Amino acid sequence: MTIENISTLGVLGAGQMGAGIAHVAAVAGYSVHLADISVERAEAGKAGIGKRLARAVGKGRMEQADADAALARITPCTIDAFAGVDVAIEAATENVDLKLALFKQLDEIVPAGRILATNTSSISITKIGAVTSRPELVIGMHFMNPVPVMKLVEVIRSLETSDEVVATTVSLAESMGKTCVEAKDQPGFAVNRILMPYINEAFCALYEGIATAEDIDTSMKLGTNVPMGPLTLADFIGLDTCLAIMEVLYTGFCDSKYRPSPLLRKYVEAGLLGRKTGRGVFDYRKA
Repeated sequence: MTIENISTLGVLGAGQMGAGIAHVAAVAGYSVHLADISVERAEAGKAGIGKRLARAVGKGRMEQADADAALARITPCTIDAFAGVDVAIEAATENVDLKLALFKQLDEIVPAGRILATNTSSISITKIGAVTSRPELVIGMHFMNPVPVMKLVEVIRSLETSDEVVATTVSLAESMGKTCVEAKDQPGFAVNRILMPYINEAFCALYEGIATAEDIDTSMKLGTNVPMGPLTLADFIGLDTCLAIMEVLYTGFCDSKYRPSPLLRKYVEAGLLGRKTGRGVFDYRKA
């Protein structure tokens, strides 16, 4: 399959990442089937996209007609509708058992010869591909959050992914205005292999009382010129996601340097997951 054969994408997962992928795909001119566990959840994902497109129009970043056309290209659905897609992109929660189950379903529903991509940020693409009858067509397509803003897509081939699939996936991402880097199929790939230990170490510093959360973030922002401190970034990503990725790194490499911070684990156990729950390291609830 080449980029010229692709007109309809299936995005599985209508949460923050899936809705973001559907957003950029629709703006790029693709028809998008946006699926979740129910049509209602998929419709909620589309409604969120509509609000973000409206903000873009309000700020003069796009024309109203273009926003309307992009939103019209998105069809909320369930996974069964993927029988009509050219490429499926899975963007579910970062849980290996869930992803394996979903890829078994995708393999049965998506027509033979079509690419199955995963937005996983850490899980083995080879392991995911192995549960399908088409491992050569399975690839990692890791978008960054927030998808409409961040330019990078990390492309990861499995042990069996074909060169043609890699080339097509890169072309697909570029058609959405993204820049691609290729990474090996190792735990965390490139981005999270570097980013998550950095975030985890910030939690270790907070746990040990080296500095307050505010001062840790200020130190890294003003001392290294990053736009967002590591603890604020963790809240934005979701502390449960950060923990899940650290667990993948720790298990995958069997190296103590990737052991999740006890404080990070405590936050997750308490249900303080960051912005999406209103509280994480910082409190985002309105006074």
